Amino acid sequence: QVQFVESGGGLVQPGGSLRLSCVASGSIVSIYGIGWYRQTPGKQRELVARVINDGRTGYADSVKGRFTISRDNAKNTVYLQMNSLKPEDTAVYYCNVISGKFTPWGQGTQVTVSS
Repeated sequence: QVQFVESGGGLVQPGGSLRLSCVASGSIVSIYGIGWYRQTPGKQRELVARVINDGRTGYADSVKGRFTISRDNAKNTVYLQMNSLKPEDTAVYYCNVISGKFTPWGQGTQVTVSS
């Protein structure tokens, strides 16, 4: 079973950018869809971006136009480019499949947007 390791988070000022990476422990070629999720204390984990293995992408309304998801099957990696960051984007970000049974959740990567 593939597991994912997230990285790239950090502290950034409002309006800034970050690029998150999600590296899989094995091949992601056969995985239909992979998504980036985020969670803040006391709230449910939410799917903010997804990429299908044919390249189609989808975004939550809250991040549309600011976030871009991409996948590099050769590197078994999924990226999340986050621009124009807002304080409300502060969360722990995770990646996982978007359908079927979730793989074990990783540690995630903390993104904090604050001045």
